[in-house]
Amino acid sequence: MSRIAVICGTGMSDLSNEFNVTKPNSTLRIETNWGEVPVTLSQIEEGVIAILDRHHSPGPFRTPPHSIEHRANVMAVKSLDPDIIVSVNSVGTMREDMPPGTVGVTSDVLDLSIRPWTFFDEDAVHHDRTSIFDDSCSKICVRSLIESQGFSPSGVTVAQCVGPQFESPSEIVALEKLGADTVGMTLGPESRLISEIGIPYIALACSSNWAAGKDPRDPKSPIDHHSVDKLASSMRARISSCVIALQNEYQDTQSQS
Repeated sequence: MSRIAVICGTGMSDLSNEFNVTKPNSTLRIETNWGEVPVTLSQIEEGVIAILDRHHSPGPFRTPPHSIEHRANVMAVKSLDPDIIVSVNSVGTMREDMPPGTVGVTSDVLDLSIRPWTFFDEDAVHHDRTSIFDDSCSKICVRSLIESQGFSPSGVTVAQCVGPQFESPSEIVALEKLGADTVGMTLGPESRLISEIGIPYIALACSSNWAAGKDPRDPKSPIDHHSVDKLASSMRARISSCVIALQNEYQDTQSQS
């Protein structure tokens, strides 16, 4: 069995409740150089799954995407020594074959945001990002999604925007021309930092709304955050199925390679 760590956000706050646990969930608080990070541990028959809500906050409010301390989150996950890290991201979609309510496996990231994210501020260290996501993990999740939702959108590229506002129609058109299929606010920093820690990584894109101007019924349809959160939450079961498939199958793919 593999050790899985999941970093999730919009609509996924209750992801731990999707698993058939063998004992009550517990919370581990991990100290990092960038602050304390709470992680939920779910004990299932196949092993332990660690779940980190990237928007965690010491107060009653959820940390907005532009204020997340991604270094704390990624370092907390690294300290758990997982075999695989899974990012779950709510995204706006530009693709007709990935309408809202669809989960896809991310194949690449388009991150042109200005702020750098790295663990190496004192010395120039350059990490490769040619193949950001683990191919074996991707194939496992594709098979799981074909089983749970009938298909799995291929070649999903997620564009990084800083938020917290949703994008404008012109921004979406520009990102689409650059090769983006979907747009989100958190995958860019996570993918950069995880590339520096050397742990196999996969990202699952939850299409939770049409990107601005892309709703085929009404291009001027507004995007409502609460509706986005509600739709994202409806995809938790498919996400949990992917995580369990990874836990059951990943080690076998490594022994065969």
